[in-house]
Amino acid sequence: MRMPDWLRRAMPPALVLLAAMALWEAAVRLCAIPPYVLPSPTLVLTTLVTNRAILLPALAVTLGTTLEALALAVIGGVALAVLFSQSKWVERAFLPVAIVLQVTPIIAIAPLLLIYLDARAAVMVCAFLVAFFPILSNTALGLASIDRNLSDLFALYRASGWRTLLLLRMPAALPYFLGGLRIGGGLALIGAIAAELAAGAAGKGAGLAFRIVEAGYRLNIPRMFAALALISLAGIAIFASLAALSDCLLGRWHESALER
Repeated sequence: MRMPDWLRRAMPPALVLLAAMALWEAAVRLCAIPPYVLPSPTLVLTTLVTNRAILLPALAVTLGTTLEALALAVIGGVALAVLFSQSKWVERAFLPVAIVLQVTPIIAIAPLLLIYLDARAAVMVCAFLVAFFPILSNTALGLASIDRNLSDLFALYRASGWRTLLLLRMPAALPYFLGGLRIGGGLALIGAIAAELAAGAAGKGAGLAFRIVEAGYRLNIPRMFAALALISLAGIAIFASLAALSDCLLGRWHESALER
C-alpha cells in the first residue's frame, strides 16, 4: 500500500521533533532541573490539559483575530495588486506607503494604535499590517510576470484589459499569490501575538500572549511553555492548511507541484 504524499512529507520533521522532545525529557530528568527553570515535555503536556479552560479560549481569541486579519489582508492586498497592474500611476503613488508600513516595526506601531482604537481592533490592525505586504508584493509580481508571447497574442486579438487580467494575468499570478499567502498567514499570527503583548492588561486577558505574560509574572513556567506550544501548533496548522490549499489549487499543472 502506497503511503500518502502528505504523510510521507510529514514523517521526517515529525521524527526529528519526537527525537528533540525525547532528548529534552531525558535532560530534564537526568539533570534534575526544577520545573520553574525548565519544565519537561510531559509536564508541559499535563499543564496544557489541566489548564485547558484558560488556554483554549485564549487560543480561540488569538486565532480568530489572526484569521480575520489574514482575510482582510487577502482582500486588500489582491485588490491593490490588481490596481497596480492596471495603473502605473497608482503603483507609484501607493507602493511607497505600503513599504513604509512594512518596514516599520509592528511593536512600535501597536502602542500608538492602542491610543486611537480599542485593544481588539488594534491587535487586528497590527496583524493585518504585517500580513498585507507579502500578499500585495507577491500578487503584484505575479500579475506582472506573464509570458510576453501570450501577452502579444491577447493584444493581437484585441482583448480588453479586464479580459486579459482574468484570463492571463490572474492564472499566472496564482502561484505567487499562494506563496505570499503562506508567508502572510504566519506573519498575521506573529503580528497578533506582538500586538497582544503591547496591549498588556488593556487586552482584557483574552489572548495567548497575555496568558504568557501573566504566567511569567506568577512564575508559572509550565503554563508559559504550554501557551507557547499552542502558539507553535497554531502556526503549524495555519501553514499546513495554506500549503494544502496551494496543492489543491495548483494541482499538477504548475512546476512547483510537479517537482513534488
